[in-house]
Amino acid sequence: MATRKEEKERLRAIRREKEATADAELRRRLRIGYAIAGAVVAVVVAGIVVIVLSSGGGGAGGASHINVESGSTNGVTPDGRSGTAPPPVKVADLKTAAKQAGCKLRLNLKDEGHEHIPPGSKTPAYETNPPTSGPHVEPPYQQADGAYSQMPEEIDFVHSLEHGRLEIQYSPKLAEKDQLSLKGLYDTMYAGTLLFPNSKMPYQVAATTWTNLIGCKTYKGAVTEDAIRDFGKATWGRYGGEPAEAFPFAGPTPADPSS
Repeated sequence: MATRKEEKERLRAIRREKEATADAELRRRLRIGYAIAGAVVAVVVAGIVVIVLSSGGGGAGGASHINVESGSTNGVTPDGRSGTAPPPVKVADLKTAAKQAGCKLRLNLKDEGHEHIPPGSKTPAYETNPPTSGPHVEPPYQQADGAYSQMPEEIDFVHSLEHGRLEIQYSPKLAEKDQLSLKGLYDTMYAGTLLFPNSKMPYQVAATTWTNLIGCKTYKGAVTEDAIRDFGKATWGRYGGEPAEAFPFAGPTPADPSS
């Protein structure tokens, strides 16, 4: 029969075993909790990265104004740069502004057709450069409204013109400060509008709508911007056969730009 002292030792050993088991269980639960917390943080960080990338990158907060309800980005990188605000309009007459800016104004050009072709098709032999009408990619691959840092495929952005869009294009060799000036101009009329570099055209700056073109061999600052704004007011949403409002958009338009 166990003595009183032996019984105390037995009970003490049982207590120590229970405490050790409890400590192990607590450590196990803590490890699981830390793992779950780490996973939650990783998901939150990933979500933040996705939001930043979709907004145009670089913390631009949506400065590219991409409108995916109007079409597809087709993998083209958004331009999330902050533009330089343009000065107020000085020359409101399109022909006068085009002449002062040394730009070639071509209105009511030949309509080269509305044929839909599959994505990746060979570029048609458009009669204007940049193109202003003709065969273009089938829906929903028309280039979405927005500012891009790369040139989209021609068949993609020609389709956008069919829906009343204005497209502002510039040579990728244009000085950075001038690109930012055009970006600032675009910011005042981004709804139903596209901005992107064009390495194929013979101009430093150009703007197009369906069957209309203004091409400027040299960018001359404010007067060139006046010519583009006047061109947008005169032609945006009026050509192509498809109403610009067929795709939802919000914000300033070329017909009613912000000041």
